[in-house]
Amino acid sequence: MKRLKDIFMALSLSACTAIPAMLVSCSDDPGVENYYTSTKEYAADFLKNRKEFSDFVKILERATGEKDNLRLMNLLSTYGSYTVFAPTNEAVKAYLEEKGVNSVDELDKLDCDTIALNSIIEGKAYFTSDQSSESYGKTNMLDLYMSISSVEETDEDGTNPHLVMYINNNARLTHVDDSVSNGVVHTVGKVVGRNNQMLQKMLEKDMNIHIFYQALERTGWADSLDGRDLIDKNYSVGSDSVDWTNKSLVVHTAAECDNVAYMEKRYIKYTVFAEPDEVLIQKGITTVDELAEYAKSIYKEMYPEDENVTDEKDLKNYLNRFVAYHILPFDGAYYKLTYMDGSKNGQMAKAFNRRKADICDYYETKMPHSLMKFSFPSGSEAGLYINRCGVQKRPDQYGRFERGAKVATDNDMKAKLAEGATSIGRNGRYFYIDDIINYGEHTQKYVLNERIRMDTSTLSPDFITSGARGFEYEEFTDGLYANSANENYNPLTNKAHCLGFKAGSAKNFIYNDNTHLHVRPRYIWFWSYEGDEIIVKGRFDFTIKLPPVPAGTYEVRFMTCVGFKSRGIMQAYLGESPDPKDMHAQGIPFDMRPGGEALFGYRSDNDLGDDESINAFDKTIHNQGWMKGPGNYIALGNTYSDINSSFRNQNNTIRRVLGTFTTDGKTDQYMRIQQMIDSEDNELNFDFIELCPRTIYANEYIAEDKW
Repeated sequence: MKRLKDIFMALSLSACTAIPAMLVSCSDDPGVENYYTSTKEYAADFLKNRKEFSDFVKILERATGEKDNLRLMNLLSTYGSYTVFAPTNEAVKAYLEEKGVNSVDELDKLDCDTIALNSIIEGKAYFTSDQSSESYGKTNMLDLYMSISSVEETDEDGTNPHLVMYINNNARLTHVDDSVSNGVVHTVGKVVGRNNQMLQKMLEKDMNIHIFYQALERTGWADSLDGRDLIDKNYSVGSDSVDWTNKSLVVHTAAECDNVAYMEKRYIKYTVFAEPDEVLIQKGITTVDELAEYAKSIYKEMYPEDENVTDEKDLKNYLNRFVAYHILPFDGAYYKLTYMDGSKNGQMAKAFNRRKADICDYYETKMPHSLMKFSFPSGSEAGLYINRCGVQKRPDQYGRFERGAKVATDNDMKAKLAEGATSIGRNGRYFYIDDIINYGEHTQKYVLNERIRMDTSTLSPDFITSGARGFEYEEFTDGLYANSANENYNPLTNKAHCLGFKAGSAKNFIYNDNTHLHVRPRYIWFWSYEGDEIIVKGRFDFTIKLPPVPAGTYEVRFMTCVGFKSRGIMQAYLGESPDPKDMHAQGIPFDMRPGGEALFGYRSDNDLGDDESINAFDKTIHNQGWMKGPGNYIALGNTYSDINSSFRNQNNTIRRVLGTFTTDGKTDQYMRIQQMIDSEDNELNFDFIELCPRTIYANEYIAEDKW
């Protein structure tokens, strides 16, 4: 086999060729939105002007999409941002031979639609040198994620090992990163295959997880992963816009305008974590019956009332609990399960003081009333872990440390999967883990006995499956999102694209049509934790099913950015039922328009001086229902060398203590938030919530940390 650099075709643009990020980078400035070449060709012109793509151009011209009104060549001739995986005529010829036809003219419309739409990502130019995760952040025009894998190949004589990149495990990149006016074109040596597999079949075929898959079958969860419910047939966007062209959906908030569109379809997807057989065998588990006994030993103590539930398809059955805890109700990519990004420079992670706290996020699983924690520590233990506690590889201030189960990266899995197999399917993805996970006593009473801080963009699985959380702003540059302060009411030029959610389309959120809700793109320069926030606009009144937590008494806190005249006045309620009659008001309404000085006499740590004064001030304002922002996070552009840069030392990033609730860990809890201003123009900047156990906020011996 020839070396990769020798078989790259000399296409006319003099842009350099780049292989995966771990090899070389291109002399173009990768990551910059809308590249311009010397000829200023759009993607359509680039393809039409090169005879090696003539068959692909014919396919693009014949493809019209579901509604028979899509003109792809016109689309690729306009301003925007696209990633195109263009097969050569030789690649198309090979595809035609597989289909048993002689020319593109003999392909039917469905074939042309599939090839064309599967080869284009709209809304983002993905250059190879900024891509290091296992799939692209946006779906292609068939609403499918495209996997990326790097494999080692050699010359024909077995020498000169080198890495090459494949899309969806079948289409090899032969020439990459050709900049065009509206994005980038990559050349592939084979028509990109449609990633059409469902999770159930992928898991069934994987002989590395035979025991776990048997448990999936016995509990009925395999049937839930077969993709029959991939699309919510009850969801309708109505007459609202599904692209960013509707002026009425350009929403003003603070000092900028968000350009909002709605999902055209609502997908139901999953993420599964599976212990390989070798991991279970190391624990003495060699059969699914032994796994059921293990599950009983874990859950009998926490759920003794379910001991006689023998139907393994019952959610209360111990084996069912074990399996369900391994399933998240959304499609979560490796680098999107926490705020840790996969960019080459890891810019987003630089917003955290990772010496003080690991990057972490929490999610509800398919096991009733259960929570799973994900951590991404820095240092020698770097990687994604489930149910880990501590900081880096040391105990936290309470003396707690638990390694947790490490999640395999896509490349780790690729090395173990059968040839041609993939772990990313149409209705989700799965990962290997290197230890057993469960929601037993140790997890609930030790690992999760901590302040649980959850970004609001993680509170609904729909925010994640849709891609709204961490939505890739069109001016994403070298790991940093562009300044969003832009009062631009023109949807055709406003690139601050956001995804909105109509009433009933965001699980765990209850509201009517009078409430407007959208998830903002990730602006990491702004005063929002993890760069994510939800904007709720108008005369809003919405209720959230709070994330499940272990048994205990919890303080509920709310983080927001105050000090803007467009903010609203909110009243919070808590209760065990979403019925307003069963909810109880928590304190007086919270006016979010003043800054921290006016609200509670904010003083920075710098002004307070010594630790004794700082701790006394913290205690005083906490007793009054206030807390400063977290000290482990900054808006990028600042550095930790400046003590005043963290959210703790910003007078507009504050936490409001809403109230408390007590739970047995087996019942739901709800929070209602109501706008008290009779206006359509005021908004709620909904950043994160904290559920802090009494063992932390009322600890007599160890004060709650400032991070």
